[in-house]
Amino acid sequence: MIVASYGGGTNSTAMLIGMAERGEQVNLILFADTGGEKPHTYEYLNTFSAWLLAHGMPGIVIVKAPNVTLEEDVLKRKTLPSIAFGFKTCSQRFKRQPVEKYIRGLGIKEYVQLIGFDADEPQRAKPYPGNRYPLIEWGWGRDECVEAIKRTGLPLPGKSACFFCPSSKKQEIIELKLRYPDLAVRAVAMEKNAQLTTVKGLGRDFAWGDLLAFDAAQIKLFPETPISQDCGCYDEAEE
Repeated sequence: MIVASYGGGTNSTAMLIGMAERGEQVNLILFADTGGEKPHTYEYLNTFSAWLLAHGMPGIVIVKAPNVTLEEDVLKRKTLPSIAFGFKTCSQRFKRQPVEKYIRGLGIKEYVQLIGFDADEPQRAKPYPGNRYPLIEWGWGRDECVEAIKRTGLPLPGKSACFFCPSSKKQEIIELKLRYPDLAVRAVAMEKNAQLTTVKGLGRDFAWGDLLAFDAAQIKLFPETPISQDCGCYDEAEE
């Protein structure tokens, strides 16, 4: 049984395109939805799933943690995603566990899991039994992944990550406000709701609310300064 973990970004998209091009078997493609992805990622799921089905591959199956999204969970507990404090329990609970539960529910006991770490980041590929890293096998780095997507005629998926991800770069936070202002408001509300003692906010050593307020003030001072709606960043937070 060959199971692909699809993260919704450039790497995992290119990985599945490469599997299709090589005629390699894939039995199941799973996307773990935390409930906090940006709209362009949800839209791309439909686009890419249709492409996969048209090329003899299985469609993308969306799995979720039961009863609650990551955003709802941290709001209820008055905290932030665990990565803000240097832990990865949010990824474990809202990504890995739903995938593992779904696979167990199918009665699958042994399987090979395809993971989209590319050849530019071999240090992320842990030699765990059952894991396979096709992009590293093929020597595909970021450039090769982008080219693979382009030659299909598909658009590039953009970065896949929760809109409130503490690992976001400052420019990405500003871009979030420009492209999805309602999501920026929700992220700042999450930050204000959290009872914090060891970090200042979603930025760990700074609060997103402060950054966005400062950016707004700068725009008022220099309204003629053009601001790009697209940072051109194809990096992605895929586990």
